[in-house]
Amino acid sequence: MTYPNVPGLRAEQQGPVLRLTLDRAARRNAVNDTMLDAMIGHLARCGTDESVRVIRIDAEGPDFCAGSDLVANNAKSERKPRVGSTQRRLPNKANRLIPLLLETQVPVVAVVRGWAAGLGFHLALAADFCVAASNAVFWEPFMARGFTPDSGAAWLLPRLVGMVRTRQLLMLGEELSGTTAAQWGIIHGAWPEAELEGAATDLVSRLATTPTVALGLTKWLLHSGNGLDLDRHLQNEAMALELSSRSEDFKEGLAAFRDKRPAEFKGR
Repeated sequence: MTYPNVPGLRAEQQGPVLRLTLDRAARRNAVNDTMLDAMIGHLARCGTDESVRVIRIDAEGPDFCAGSDLVANNAKSERKPRVGSTQRRLPNKANRLIPLLLETQVPVVAVVRGWAAGLGFHLALAADFCVAASNAVFWEPFMARGFTPDSGAAWLLPRLVGMVRTRQLLMLGEELSGTTAAQWGIIHGAWPEAELEGAATDLVSRLATTPTVALGLTKWLLHSGNGLDLDRHLQNEAMALELSSRSEDFKEGLAAFRDKRPAEFKGR
């Protein structure tokens, strides 16, 4: 499969890793519709592309992402949008991107420097792993702009940090450093700027050599289990075990255990 570049988003497959780079540094990598559509398309393709075993999302320039580009997204017409336009638009844009990040059975790593605001923050929240610079800044700008949260903020945050801290972020608009985000358990970890790339590369490389089928099914169990009772969840576990135990990587794992050597998983 191919993953073409579009203005504002570079896509490059490096072996088993698909790297998506936000590339609008002059606009602090604010995401417009062109970028959203491309990211959605790339993530959807990854779900059926066996050659992609990890997705890395990062950004060009000093900031990760300033959120949605509200100016660009609302400047397409001189006429005032009709009632309901936002409600009709969002399911095909940011509100489709976030579920894809959560549901695709490919691990996603976000690498954050500088500011991650609004949608940029939510990309980090929806990734399976987020590594950030210690001095990165995570911020929910909605109260400062006079409108309500979007792209899953009020669903993602309470599940990660509880309601009290969610109110601090969404209702009071408090900024969160990379160090504090790691302490709160929002992200995987925070590193000094000079060490971040090494930490990101190590994590991506580690994920690229895991048993991909089992990893993807584990991600599915973690996400789907949020809304299920125990009996239904255990049924899903049984199905996941049935599928993963038929994979080539499972056979390799057993052979490696028997031979007392490291397993060499191929992602199949």
